[in-house]
Amino acid sequence: MQLQALTAISPLDGRYRRQLEELAPYFSEFALIRYRVLVEIEYFIALSEQKVFTLSKSQVPALRKIYQDFTIENAQLIKETEKVTNHDVKAVEYFVKNELKALGLEEKLEWVHFGLTSQDVNNTATPLYWKEAVEHVYMPAIANLILDLKKMAKSWMKIPMLARTHGQPASPTILGKEIQVFVERLEGQVKLLGDIPFAAKFGGATGNFNAHHVAFPKINWEKFGDKFVNNTLGLQRMKYTTQIEHYDNISAQFDTLKRINTILIDFCRDIWTYISMDYFKQKIKAGEVGSSAMPHKVNPIDFENAEGNLGMANAIFEHLSSKLPISRLQRDLTDSTVLRNIGVPFGHTILALKSVQKGLGKLILNEAKLENDLENNWAVVAEAIQTVLRRENFPKPYEALKDLTRGGEHITQKTMHKFIDGLKISATLKKELKAITPHNYTGIWG
Repeated sequence: MQLQALTAISPLDGRYRRQLEELAPYFSEFALIRYRVLVEIEYFIALSEQKVFTLSKSQVPALRKIYQDFTIENAQLIKETEKVTNHDVKAVEYFVKNELKALGLEEKLEWVHFGLTSQDVNNTATPLYWKEAVEHVYMPAIANLILDLKKMAKSWMKIPMLARTHGQPASPTILGKEIQVFVERLEGQVKLLGDIPFAAKFGGATGNFNAHHVAFPKINWEKFGDKFVNNTLGLQRMKYTTQIEHYDNISAQFDTLKRINTILIDFCRDIWTYISMDYFKQKIKAGEVGSSAMPHKVNPIDFENAEGNLGMANAIFEHLSSKLPISRLQRDLTDSTVLRNIGVPFGHTILALKSVQKGLGKLILNEAKLENDLENNWAVVAEAIQTVLRRENFPKPYEALKDLTRGGEHITQKTMHKFIDGLKISATLKKELKAITPHNYTGIWG
């Protein structure tokens, strides 16, 4: 079967391809090859700047056009070469050398990939496309979602709502404040994510610049590597490595993304529950159906889809973060195939972010239902009344309210006021207590 959306094995490249096309420039096989070419070209240019050999000023932009104008046909040519070499990075090296020939640089071909092992290319190309995907796709997506949540929190900061702890009615809260809880959690984790460097390995076969040093012992190759990785590529070179980067930082990023996703799962479940409680209605789109059998249904599918995709992402992030930092001695190959999958949890995460935003756009606040729930739960002001009575040194106020609220009688405003009237307290204090309602007993939240 020829590959297309209907025949793709992964739903990311099938059912959801149109929603995730923006990820192809970062996580496709084409993208990996292009980033490898970029590293090889920039390294070649960096060697010339080190005066190992010389390039004219006009040759540098021409070299950069090799990866800037990189095409599918170029990538296919490299894949054809790989069938012969059975080595993906060597195939890239041969491609770059052929491109140099076309630029009249035959005499400088052996400076391509000079002193490098494959992982000097892979462990710079991978964190580079990962960095650009995080910065160009993920950060804007999560920032937009947080902005939407902030707007909702602000617009609902005067909407009282019955809280529930252990699933039971509890001291009232404010709907906007409950949304702001997730804003604070997400912002904190996004900041932590931004503090983790994008690390790279660049130091030869086993990390010590052996080949570089034996060829040019007078050059400070460590300084060269730092400049190339940190300044040219915008990554952070790890100074002490084996043949591969140790992946501690990227694992920390996966763990942070997993925590952000876990927060969003929590959020999706809360909103799903509020919808089931009729606190939110959902906008209806013409032509859509909620059930193949029940015409009345409008299901919270966006939050359900988001929860499912966040779970998929977290399962893979968990494996990535626990597996990648482990490698036998100076290197085994288990990281190679694993690294090729980092776009998968990223894709599920982006899909989830889009689903959450879509779901938020459908929500219609059912303020009457929130008010009714508060009015039907006057027992929740018992905390307030017994606390004020404690202030006044009233004997055993907690026990008095416990007997009232657990006596089996449904507590209403009338019930609560009758109880207050029966207390041996001043008229002023009775007035203060009667002023407390489920609608205004919402604490400090602004």
